[in-house]
Amino acid sequence: MSDPIVIVGGGVIGTTCAYYLTKAGESVVLIDQGDIGQACSRGNCGYVCPSHVLPLAAPGAIGSTLKTMLQKNSPLAVRLRFDPSLWGWMLRFALKCNQRDMIDSGHAISAILNHSRTLYGELFEREPIDAEWEQRGLLFVFQTEKAMNHYAETDHLLAEVFGQGAVRYDGAKLTELEPSLKPGIAGGWHYPGDAHLRPDLLMSGLRQIVLQQGGDIREKCQFRQLERDGRRIVAVQTDQGRIPTSRVVMATGAWTPLFAKELGCKVPIQPGKGYSLTMPRPRVCPTIPLIFEEHRVAITPMRDSYRIGSTMEFAGYDATMNPKRLALLRDGAAIYLQEPTAEPVMEQWWGWRPMIYDGKPIIGPSPAWDNLWIAAGHGMLGLSMATGTGQLISELVTGKAPSIDPAPYAVTRF
Repeated sequence: MSDPIVIVGGGVIGTTCAYYLTKAGESVVLIDQGDIGQACSRGNCGYVCPSHVLPLAAPGAIGSTLKTMLQKNSPLAVRLRFDPSLWGWMLRFALKCNQRDMIDSGHAISAILNHSRTLYGELFEREPIDAEWEQRGLLFVFQTEKAMNHYAETDHLLAEVFGQGAVRYDGAKLTELEPSLKPGIAGGWHYPGDAHLRPDLLMSGLRQIVLQQGGDIREKCQFRQLERDGRRIVAVQTDQGRIPTSRVVMATGAWTPLFAKELGCKVPIQPGKGYSLTMPRPRVCPTIPLIFEEHRVAITPMRDSYRIGSTMEFAGYDATMNPKRLALLRDGAAIYLQEPTAEPVMEQWWGWRPMIYDGKPIIGPSPAWDNLWIAAGHGMLGLSMATGTGQLISELVTGKAPSIDPAPYAVTRF
């Protein structure tokens, strides 16, 4: 019997890789430096959103970003510091802000988002996971007519190029659709193909199934290094000892650049810190997940709770909670909702999103080692892309024909 596949990283990407590999009959050891699903996979807004096909790098993004950053309470913050990797990342991001590269990245993002959306539907039909899966779509809400009409160009592009058009609701029609919104808001665009779930319940459910399928999960297990023999990895060294292995999957999220030497390649990921607040459901609670695009605030109604999330802070690997970022979430929600918050707050959360400048995740083999694969760099769409990534990694690692073309996600593109 061959040594197991070791997956390093127990977020939603690593855990879905473990799920599909154990389902394929493989022996798997999943390790995480903390507890499974307790980092960026815990407090996100839980969207499974094929509508989010466009990368952040788009025509006009530099100007709008600079304008946003100059605002007093900007949802985007960059901590100025000497960090060559950050400024190199920003330069490459700027070079991608053109129509051709945006559409190219959009096709790659669309492929894995659509595949993941289908696989989520199959997952919840097949497995006993109660993750509060809801297929109510996603509603982009705009405060002003100018922003509402400007977004019409984006929606037209999404419909014509990616088949992701929305239903438009203006004025009173919007509050008929979602009565929790304040009167007088300009309108919104509803993407009916999107869905949402509760991330922590998804993670606990997947964890249980991986164990039932024979997987070995080791929490609070710190990755140290890879033990190599020629071009092959033969063991993973951890603070709990040596794990012999036949194959390795590195699903280490925002931490991935710290392992460049072990990976045998550089990975241009920057940690983009996001925040969320979880609280009881307000008396007048939304029924549809909402994104307030002008203020970069997202709302997720859950069965017995309610989450406000988003913002983006490029502050390196800073592990402190910034209360000003949490205040932005409250303030943004208050502009749009009749009852934007409820008390008491159940959780204040932050997590590092693994941001790549071209918006496409890395899913595929390392160029340096014959039996190591990377699954990282999913940005703000890790949960949305998780099932497609997990299945694709399982197919690549086991030598099966891939369900979608893996070429756009190769690390060699850098």
